[in-house]
Amino acid sequence: MDCTFFFNLFIFLFGLAVGSFLNSVIYRLQTGVPHQLFFKSGGGFERSYCPRCQHTLNWQDLIPVLSFLILKGRCRYCQKPISLQYPLVELLTGLIFLSIFNFQFPIFNEFSIFNFLKLIYYWTISAFLIVIFVYDLKHYIIPDKIIYPAIAIAVLYHLFEILNFSHWNLIRNWKLEIGNLQPLINPLSSAFLASLFFLLIVLISRGKWMGVGDIKLAFLMGLFLGWPNILVALFSAFFIGAIIGIGLIISGKKTLKSEIPFGPFLVTATFLAIFFGQQIINWYSTLFLLQ
Repeated sequence: MDCTFFFNLFIFLFGLAVGSFLNSVIYRLQTGVPHQLFFKSGGGFERSYCPRCQHTLNWQDLIPVLSFLILKGRCRYCQKPISLQYPLVELLTGLIFLSIFNFQFPIFNEFSIFNFLKLIYYWTISAFLIVIFVYDLKHYIIPDKIIYPAIAIAVLYHLFEILNFSHWNLIRNWKLEIGNLQPLINPLSSAFLASLFFLLIVLISRGKWMGVGDIKLAFLMGLFLGWPNILVALFSAFFIGAIIGIGLIISGKKTLKSEIPFGPFLVTATFLAIFFGQQIINWYSTLFLLQ
């Protein structure tokens, strides 16, 4: 059998494990002690436990997706239902990690240290975005303890990009040129433009339409996607938000005055831009030329 299958399987299982970790991050952010996400106040590692009965979970309770299926969606110890969030986040993370690997980085065709680091960067920011998606959907807030580290990692990565293997002359000659700074200028300008756009919405609506967290998320999106994919993401987010918002109003689940978190739409649109950004741009350009 082709080794590609086993490599893809490994990536998917790795994504499932990361998804399980992200579920822990989401829950422990919710408990109000984010500075002690995984360590006890007195020292030592904080093991996972059932949020209902507080019973410490054993290894067989923590197998991503499989444990949920074996236990039929209930805690082994108190028999209370386990939230569908847990297997869904695990599956989503596994699929996103696998998709990023296959669509963005054909590692079997062209392997390099820089491509590998870029893959890790994409996976890392994707993990932050998944946490933001779920947390904002549940609590209507984008936590600073997630968004700020993600922005810092994105900035550091782009700084590293300037010093990648195609720019060794920058190190040898000790001089900067505009062309060498392109890996930083593009995402930074995209980030500031996207966040400025949301800032204007917040100021005009006095915080009724958007929140400050959305401004920070837009900044991260600009850093992550760059130009012109940030345009695809913003347009897609508003389009998806409008469709779902209208659907919720028609179904009677929401009213025009109801609050709907916009972070999940922005995160969804970010992934759409990653996987289909260029195709969407090409389609729109063709449509525009036909007119």
